[in-house]
Amino acid sequence: MAGVFYYFVEATSVLPSGEHQVRMEFAYAGGGLGKGGQLTLYVDGNNVGEGSVAMTQAMVFSADDGCDVGEDSGAPVSPDYGSHGNAFDGTVKGVQLAIADAAENSTHLVSPEDAIRIAMARQ
Repeated sequence: MAGVFYYFVEATSVLPSGEHQVRMEFAYAGGGLGKGGQLTLYVDGNNVGEGSVAMTQAMVFSADDGCDVGEDSGAPVSPDYGSHGNAFDGTVKGVQLAIADAAENSTHLVSPEDAIRIAMARQ
C-alpha cells in the first residue's frame, strides 16, 4: 500500500453512550523528519489508552486526506473499514487542532468556556 504503515493505539474500554470529549495527544520524539512518538487517548480528561508510533509521514502527500471529521472519505485510517459507508452517526460539536504550546493542557480536558474563548479569539 504505497509504503504506508499502520500503527494502532486503542482505548482500553468502549466509549459509553452520551456526550463526551475525546482527545488525542501526540508527543513527537523529535530528531528529524518522520520520527515517531508517544500517543495518548483521553475521554473526558481521563487516560484511556496509550502507545508508541514508530514513525510519522515525513512529507505531506495529500492536501486534504486526513482532514475528515465524522467520516473517512479518502484513504481509510484502518483496514477495519473501507472509504465509504463509515460515517459517524452521532454529532460532532467541535474539533480543535493545536500544536506546540497551544496544545499544552495539564488536565487533558478543554472546558466549554475555553473552547468558546479560543474560537472567538480567531474570528
